[in-house]
Amino acid sequence: MDFKGKCAVVTGGSGGIGRETSLAFAKAGAKLVIVDVNGEAAKAVAEEIKSMGGEAIAIAADVTKSSDVQNYVKQAVDTFGTIDLFFNNAGIEGNLTPLVDYDEDLFDQVMAVNVRGVFLGLKYVLPVMVSKGSGAVVNTASVAGLVGTPNMSTYCASKHAVLGIVRSVSGEVARSGVRVNAVCPGPVQTRMIEDVARKISPDDPEGVKARYEAAIPSGRYSTAEEIANVVLFLCSDASANVTGMHFTIDGGRTATGGAVTNVTKTTN
Repeated sequence: MDFKGKCAVVTGGSGGIGRETSLAFAKAGAKLVIVDVNGEAAKAVAEEIKSMGGEAIAIAADVTKSSDVQNYVKQAVDTFGTIDLFFNNAGIEGNLTPLVDYDEDLFDQVMAVNVRGVFLGLKYVLPVMVSKGSGAVVNTASVAGLVGTPNMSTYCASKHAVLGIVRSVSGEVARSGVRVNAVCPGPVQTRMIEDVARKISPDDPEGVKARYEAAIPSGRYSTAEEIANVVLFLCSDASANVTGMHFTIDGGRTATGGAVTNVTKTTN
């Protein structure tokens, strides 16, 4: 997977999956545009890439604001000439609360970041790609976009919406040489899953992790690097005729319905 000479834009690029994917793109030769609401954190990732001998710029942006999205697209094009790869990744988890108790303002915030942010990113990046007849987009959905989880109705709704957008827009731009796919991570060893565990059980987050891992056939969380590997594959020529699809990375949890509680190794 060689991305030399290509420009990759990554939203939510300073933490967890976004950071690892940015570093992976840079190692594969891409020039990076690191977009994050935390400008200093984005700058730190850009500096890390530069220390590796790569090229990167950092842009502070709120992905829910059209003006901010248009600005990061403009800066990417002004700096690197075009946008070849787009990891539309920024997202937040919200609270773990029954729907009837869910705060209305927080509902709006989760939907704004996770759905409007994806919509705006596509709205302003796709024309750049369509105009040159090529491009690859990967959007971050979740296994929460495939199944429901009690007390996470808002997050689940937002990630189901991302998959609906991917399926629809992929057909709109396919004949223009632009591919649009999604990744659906399960639990990933990042800040987000640690926060979720603390919200479920402030006194025993490690116990939550143990229960989650017991329901995963592989017996562990995914790593951010493993998600990055799938993103790079979907942006590469190795997936040249893949579009409108979602790829689940969850150690087999969704396939088994989370019912696996005691998995042992087998031998031939």
